[in-house]
Amino acid sequence: MEVATVKIGEIVTADSAAFSFQCHALGQPPPLGSLVLTGEADALIYGIVHSASTLPIDRGRQVQALGPEFQDEAALYQQHPELDQLLRTEVQALIAGYGNGSALRYSLPPRPARIHGFVLLASASQVQQFTRDLSFVATLVGADVPHRDHALAACLRLAAAAHDKPRDFLVGAGREAARLLAADAPRLHLLLRQIAP
Repeated sequence: MEVATVKIGEIVTADSAAFSFQCHALGQPPPLGSLVLTGEADALIYGIVHSASTLPIDRGRQVQALGPEFQDEAALYQQHPELDQLLRTEVQALIAGYGNGSALRYSLPPRPARIHGFVLLASASQVQQFTRDLSFVATLVGADVPHRDHALAACLRLAAAAHDKPRDFLVGAGREAARLLAADAPRLHLLLRQIAP
């Protein structure tokens, strides 16, 4: 199996069901719905990105506009290189499972992710392996987090690209969502519209 090697951040908060991480690159979070991993090869925790924000490192300071004289953002950041030290991009991920790569469990891990643990973007083969079983869909459907349906739809679209038959994957995922949301037709309808190929 291909191993994720792209470090994208470092965990700054963690609990049994979720973790947040600060991105190594300002303003460059992984896409909404991305599958990310943390932990050691024999004890990986899988998370799904459901939210991201860029904010001041010092929460007491308000960000101020720097003026219209700049032609573009690149010129602004070139003139103010200190911004990379004053701002941070933070990402929230919902834990969708854990395991050692070959044995996956679609439930909460025995212990939370480690603070300062590195976060990696899952490889295409890891995405394919993790999403082969649609049990993770229930985690996002039932989650009490912001943007859960948008994150689920984005996750399914990204995962479809990792499968040999993307349309078949989305049809199966749509059926699983329909089973889980049978009592909430409006929510199901919106979700299915977002994942339609």
